[in-house]
Amino acid sequence: MSKSDDTARLPEPLVWTFDGPFERCLADLEDTLRRAMVMVGGVSRIALLIELSLPTLQRRMQAGDRLQPAWGDFLDRLGRYGLPALPRVRHLPQPGPLATLVVAWRP
Repeated sequence: MSKSDDTARLPEPLVWTFDGPFERCLADLEDTLRRAMVMVGGVSRIALLIELSLPTLQRRMQAGDRLQPAWGDFLDRLGRYGLPALPRVRHLPQPGPLATLVVAWRP
């Protein structure tokens, strides 16, 4: 690999997982995102992905958690951070952590 190829590579994305009550996961996810923005040095270079495990979410709903208004409020708050776009949300059909946050950025 040439030196120019090495410098053109993007950094590995940052990945965190969250589990527990839905509203707490969203609060923890938002806090982690704020910390990642400080670490990366700005929001204009960030791309976000949130993966939600549908089986785990279903268990949380059966335990009494509610999606709304928590999800809508969460997206509203993210909109105030000046991100270039709202996060992409991928719904996973397999069990796992309730939410996974992936933060990618370009230098």
